[in-house]
Amino acid sequence: MNNITTLEQHLANRYGAIGTETRNAFEKNSKAFAIGELIKEARKQANMTQTELAEKAGTKKTYISRIENGQSDIQLTTLFRIIENGLGKQLTLHIE
Repeated sequence: MNNITTLEQHLANRYGAIGTETRNAFEKNSKAFAIGELIKEARKQANMTQTELAEKAGTKKTYISRIENGQSDIQLTTLFRIIENGLGKQLTLHIE
């Protein structure tokens, strides 16, 4: 049992301590991935294709695909359009 590594220990060993350049890049990419997964799940629950979502949100299918795969930075205005216009949902942000 003494050999169990916590998630924080694993991340520190693999990506460095909190605040380092490598760790900050990992944290940014993981958040982009999480946002993409949330959008993908909401889109699937709405029985929409990426093309349909893109048309309703006023963007392109390739952009939706990149967001869902965590490969694109997303502007806040575009995020609101995707959630509100595309999916017909409300976006709520929290600062902790």
